Amino acid sequence: MAKNPCGKMRKRDQPYEVWQNVVPVFGCPPGSWTWKVLKKWQIDDRKPFARWFCEVTTPMVPDGELGDVYVTDITSVARKVAG
Repeated sequence: MAKNPCGKMRKRDQPYEVWQNVVPVFGCPPGSWTWKVLKKWQIDDRKPFARWFCEVTTPMVPDGELGDVYVTDITSVARKVAG
């Protein structure tokens, strides 16, 4: 089995990838939501319930909030801007 290259936790200022919304999310304009991917739980992001551990910043939580997010919830509304 292949080793997960993004399986180790990273610090908030050194994420594996950074994603930003390109469509409005909960009434917020494009570019206002940012997901910093700090850990990927599996190698294949196309699995139905694939998760990333992220720091998410939004207009409602400008200091960021940590937690697991389904990959499809991010990729369906955002594009990768770094990483």
